Amino acid sequence: MLKIRKSDERGLADHGWLKSYHSFSFASYYDPQFMGWGNLLVINEDRVAPGKGFGKHGHQNMEIISYVLSGELAHQDSMGNVKSIPPGDVQRMSAGTGVMHSEFNHAQDQTTHFLQIWIQPNVTNIPPSYEQKTVPTTSKEGNLKLIASPDGAGEAVLIHADAKLYAGLFDGDQQTLLALDPNRKAYVHLIKGDLVVNGEKLTTGDAVLMDKEQQIHITDGRKAEVLVFDLAP
Repeated sequence: MLKIRKSDERGLADHGWLKSYHSFSFASYYDPQFMGWGNLLVINEDRVAPGKGFGKHGHQNMEIISYVLSGELAHQDSMGNVKSIPPGDVQRMSAGTGVMHSEFNHAQDQTTHFLQIWIQPNVTNIPPSYEQKTVPTTSKEGNLKLIASPDGAGEAVLIHADAKLYAGLFDGDQQTLLALDPNRKAYVHLIKGDLVVNGEKLTTGDAVLMDKEQQIHITDGRKAEVLVFDLAP
């Protein structure tokens, strides 16, 4: 089963300093047809104005991944981490028993554009933890590079969830095939560009929800950047 989620169907919250597109129900945006997919609960595409950001706030029992597209995101948390997250890095924060953090764009002349992703953990009330890794651009070109997984293999960050996250860059005749367990779900989010996924044409911001599929076939990229989620049913 394939279901296309068009970019302009997402929820939009415009707070002036923050413009956020919600793929799933979040805060004041509610759509009973899109409450998450498998154990993927949130994909927010955020644009944070120069000098603005999210003040200190808390989370519990959630795996939170930040994927910066342009600009930089300054992170500070109650575990003592003070980090800058540039494009090309993947950041994971396991909220566990509870963590406070803030996220800011300290640049005065550049918007920070990033994706915030929440995945339901498969273990709760663990000590909170933080991890950040750089994923080389070359490793994503024409390929789905594993960037988050339950075992933290290779250059992936370790998430406490039954899920894997891949990132890829595709242009021209580059293509790839990812085998899926048909008993699981999958989700494809096109960050930018144009792409064909299992014969379906996608443009910037579009997504594909998959259930009982055996593979993901990616072709016909045009300056495309994509995230692919292998998810619990």
